[in-house]
Amino acid sequence: MSETYTALEAFAEAGAYHTRLVQKELRDLPRPAQGLPVVVKVQYTSLNYKDALSAAGHPGITRQYPHVPGIDAAGTVYHSEDPRFAVGDAVIVTSYDLGMNTAGGLAGFIQVPADWVVPLPSGMTLQESMAWGTAGLTAAMAIAKLRANGLSPAQGPVVVTGASGGVGSLSVLLLAHLGYTVWAVSGKPEYHEQLKALGAAECLDRDAVDDTSGRPLLRPRWAGAIDTVGGNTLATLLKACQKEGSIAVCGLVRSPAFETTVYPWILNGINVLGIDSAEYPAPLRQARWQELAAVTPALQADLARLTQEIPLTAVPEVLTQMLAGKTRGRYRVKL
Repeated sequence: MSETYTALEAFAEAGAYHTRLVQKELRDLPRPAQGLPVVVKVQYTSLNYKDALSAAGHPGITRQYPHVPGIDAAGTVYHSEDPRFAVGDAVIVTSYDLGMNTAGGLAGFIQVPADWVVPLPSGMTLQESMAWGTAGLTAAMAIAKLRANGLSPAQGPVVVTGASGGVGSLSVLLLAHLGYTVWAVSGKPEYHEQLKALGAAECLDRDAVDDTSGRPLLRPRWAGAIDTVGGNTLATLLKACQKEGSIAVCGLVRSPAFETTVYPWILNGINVLGIDSAEYPAPLRQARWQELAAVTPALQADLARLTQEIPLTAVPEVLTQMLAGKTRGRYRVKL
């Protein structure tokens, strides 16, 4: 395996972190420490907040540099030592350690354990899969868990925080498609019309879910929520959730910490549902991808509006904007 390919590499220099495009040799890709390796020729990837953190040197994401970020990848099998995958198979790889401490999808090739690889679902293209990416998988996971805990459209509105981001906007789209009344929360008023076009019944400013009264409980306003923000936003969602409601927690853009009381739990029976897309079990992961494939034909126009396709050369600027909170929707990278 002597092919040369292009990769976006993050590196440290003079106490700061930068990115550059580099040429790499396929034979130099590290072999996985565990499991049978599969080499994937990447055709598309997508950008996530975690990629921006990795490129910026966040020690909780990536430990050693230089490093290739990218927690998503879609392409075809180039080489496989696992009989489940043959050369030419169309596959998806998302999360696990990809793009964190394993060379990621912002490159022409990746090499990963076979257990990380998901066959591309029937009826979905590689290009479509990266309109969803980890963001779409996370949204699908959150909705599946909310539904498993009894949240139905008849119970009332579902709040989605950080609705202008990848997970948030795709959550709005999927929930609305399933018949839920969606209240989309975004601090970017210029994005509200697009959120309504995705199916949001109402668009709320951040202040609407940022209670500072100090009261342990508030008047019930919503039946459930998908929270990508954390901090006092999550505390407010808990306090104003209807009895037996559910909140799926999958982000910490505002803060990983929040302060509340036990009253939402012991008086209102609120379910707080953790969403971990990184180590999501393979059978459930495949089930969520099948669900996304099933709804993709009906949502193609919306996905097209949400997704900007960019070349690898445009990625550094987008990652910088992402850290500054100036991006919206989805960014798919064509390798």
